[in-house]
Amino acid sequence: MKNVKIEIKWALIFVVMMLAWIALEKSLGWHDEKIADHATMTNLVAIPAVAIYVLALLDKRKNFYQGVMSYYQGFMTGLVITLIVVVLSPLSQYITSEFITPDYFTNIINYSVSTGEMTQEKAESYFNLQSYMIMSAVGALIMGIATSAVVAVILKSKSKPSASY
Repeated sequence: MKNVKIEIKWALIFVVMMLAWIALEKSLGWHDEKIADHATMTNLVAIPAVAIYVLALLDKRKNFYQGVMSYYQGFMTGLVITLIVVVLSPLSQYITSEFITPDYFTNIINYSVSTGEMTQEKAESYFNLQSYMIMSAVGALIMGIATSAVVAVILKSKSKPSASY
C-alpha cells in the first residue's frame, strides 16, 4: 500500500478536479442555456488533467524514486493512477448526474433532437447515466494511458541529479 500511496492521492485529486470541472461547466451554462458550446468547451479539461499527471509523476519521482525515475517507472505510476480513476469513474459520473447537473441528460437530449443531430430514441439511448458511466470509464482508460505514456517520456530522468550546484 505504501508503494501506491502517491498514486492514490493523485487519483483522488484527479477525481475531485473532474467533479469541480463539471460544476464549473454547469455554472458557465454549458449544461443548459449554452449547451451548444459544451462539446467544444469541455475539451479544455485536458489542461488541468495533464497538469495533474505531470504533478503526480514529479511527486513520485522526487518522493519515492529519490529524484531518478525511468520511463517504465513513470508510465507505471501513471497507469496506476489511471486504473484508480477508471474504477472511480462510475461513482463520479453518478455524483455528476444526480447531484451536480441532474438536468444535463434532458437538456442534451432536447438539444440533440432539436438540432437534428439525433432522433429522440437515439439521443435517449446515448445520453443516459449507464451509457455515460461506461464512456467515462473507457475514456479515462484511453486518455490516462496516452497521458501516462507522454508524461513519462517527458519526466524520465537520464541520471541521478547532482546534490551540489
